[in-house]
Amino acid sequence: MEDIQAAEQNYSASNIQVLEGLEAVRKRPAMYIGDISEKGLHHLINETVDNSIDEAMAGYCSHIEVTICADGSIVVEDDGRGIPVDEHKKLHKSALEVVMTVLHAGGKFDKGSYKVSGGLHGVGVSCVNALSTHMMSQVFRDGNIYQQEYEQGKPLYPVKIVGKTDKHGTRQQFWPDGTIFTTTTFKWEIIARRMRELAYLNAGVKITLTDEHPDPETGKIRQEVFHAKEGLKEFVRYIDRHRTHLFDDVIYLKTEKQGVPIEVAIMYNTDYNENLHSYVNNINTIEGGTHVTGFRTALTRTLKAYADNDTQISKQIEKAKIDIVGDDFREGLTAVISIKVAEPQFEGQTKTKLGNSEVSGAVQQAVGEALADYLEEHPDEAKLICNKVVLAATARIAARKARESVQRKNVMSGGGLPGKLADCSIRDPKRAEIFLVEGDSAGGSAKQGRDRYTQAILPLRGKILNVEKVQRHRVFEAESVMNIIQSI
Repeated sequence: MEDIQAAEQNYSASNIQVLEGLEAVRKRPAMYIGDISEKGLHHLINETVDNSIDEAMAGYCSHIEVTICADGSIVVEDDGRGIPVDEHKKLHKSALEVVMTVLHAGGKFDKGSYKVSGGLHGVGVSCVNALSTHMMSQVFRDGNIYQQEYEQGKPLYPVKIVGKTDKHGTRQQFWPDGTIFTTTTFKWEIIARRMRELAYLNAGVKITLTDEHPDPETGKIRQEVFHAKEGLKEFVRYIDRHRTHLFDDVIYLKTEKQGVPIEVAIMYNTDYNENLHSYVNNINTIEGGTHVTGFRTALTRTLKAYADNDTQISKQIEKAKIDIVGDDFREGLTAVISIKVAEPQFEGQTKTKLGNSEVSGAVQQAVGEALADYLEEHPDEAKLICNKVVLAATARIAARKARESVQRKNVMSGGGLPGKLADCSIRDPKRAEIFLVEGDSAGGSAKQGRDRYTQAILPLRGKILNVEKVQRHRVFEAESVMNIIQSI
């Protein structure tokens, strides 16, 4: 107790710590990279590769090489412009050193350098540096190789020229710090998934992934090249490769609305789930955001308008007496949305949900126009989609009716067992029997001749519905069918 009181009295200005530079990253790494497990470890590669991808989006880089080295380090090399190495006027150090060792320093704050980028906060590669026992940066610029090395984010020497070259670009190599991460073993599958994704999202960019650890079975070094000429068209086909397509065409659009470049690829399959992948500046927004809202609104509105205007389909909907909701339009849908926003507002540093309100309208307009044009030009495919939507709605209503009927209510809450049922006493379904008889007179005779203990009687009025010839939800609307279901 005395210790606690002493601590309370001694709480003063000397207890307030100010973390300088990259100390903060080492003290609280999860704030910057998500966590310190396998996910955070692989995030280091993503942060480094994202810088190269930003160069590619700006039009200066076409090839990125990622290598998992035998000594446990990672090398990322690109053929972009190379990080600037001239002196930074404010800090009087090489720009390379500033980018690598100062938090919130980067080329993504200045609109002239990058129109759009995934990097927003200037903490990416400096975090990688802080969380590595050793890191080496090389820049190929103006015919020279500039180099600087670091330990836990601290430079070992000023930037120096170590040779001549005719290449241009940046090479980063880092060794993750085992005292921070729970594991320092990189996994091929996790890296390959992200590199494949980046290649699809940035049509034309070539990404080579190499693992220097020999394959245990073949003894060979593993290498894979990711390169997609058609971008999202190929991506949506890849995602949907194990499903049966409703039709083989990809509904695709690439346009710019209100200054937002928008690319969307859509396929329909015979499944029942919605499979939506959304990206903002190559970042997978797993929690969605305003771009996803805009997409869903446009899809629902455009398809509903088409169905209402098509006499055959509107008659079908009218005849089935069904109300179609938004979820019905998205059943069996696989889509990839990729947008580029100059000033994206994400909810948090993890960047999983987009908050820019203007994006919703831009995506809605773009998708609405492109989808309306597609449906007009491809009437057969449009009918297949609309029929799928009607089927989804019918199945949803039938499922709800079935659920309602099976939830056997007790006698007190009303709507218990059918009034005409003469129930049996036994509660063991293996020994109980139910006899369906036609009309009350047959019911009366059957009741007299039955064994009350095991035999139940349910009289039905007139002919039962021919369930083979009507739509599913009609079956559950028929009173005689409902009586049978409830009795059983």
